[in-house]
Amino acid sequence: MPVTLHVWRVPRRRIGAAMLRMAFARRKRDGVEFAKFLGTGTGVGFGPSDADLTRYAALVVSSGPVEFPAWDSIAVAKATIALTPLASRGTWSGRTPFGAPAPARSDGMVLALTRARLRPAKALTFWRAIPPVARELAAAPGLLARFGIGEAPLGWQGTVSVWRDAAELTGFAYRQPEHRAVIAQTPAARWYAEELFARFAVDRISGDRAVLGWLEEGQIEV
Repeated sequence: MPVTLHVWRVPRRRIGAAMLRMAFARRKRDGVEFAKFLGTGTGVGFGPSDADLTRYAALVVSSGPVEFPAWDSIAVAKATIALTPLASRGTWSGRTPFGAPAPARSDGMVLALTRARLRPAKALTFWRAIPPVARELAAAPGLLARFGIGEAPLGWQGTVSVWRDAAELTGFAYRQPEHRAVIAQTPAARWYAEELFARFAVDRISGDRAVLGWLEEGQIEV
């Protein structure tokens, strides 16, 4: 099913309203197979201090378009990314929301999504391991946008990153030394009680790309 990522920027005076929408969001809608409402972070540190209280997101798997008028009414900017799953491994809330797509390639922009539920006893060691990876990510060739996502203030977190193409995403994931070290350490460290990694082709981006933390100017519209 089609996947969409919706991202909103709200003014500081509407942060309370946004948090109420998060708390009482209606997940079940006609045609919606999976939905998560998410807080976000700057993507600099991916720890508790990284939260961005003026930006919120919704990830939706649905059979048709889904509108969010309540969120649109308090936002000063928004963006929507239409996605096609290319690969997905792991579970989210015990589900495989993007199915089991056959491995596929994309010639255009790609989006990487990571999501993990940390073991409480392992959270501190995880956060200590992340800053070097975040610095590598910020300098990675081909990175167009990045931000953190979370379902809760602590321990339920992930990342969204948009790349110029799949080769540059792969170059970061498997060739950068700090990121490779964290991947190698993960099985023994047992940081995660649940984890998911997914890769998507970016079919279309609409709205204000600045909401996504876009890093480059003059990109061609998709």
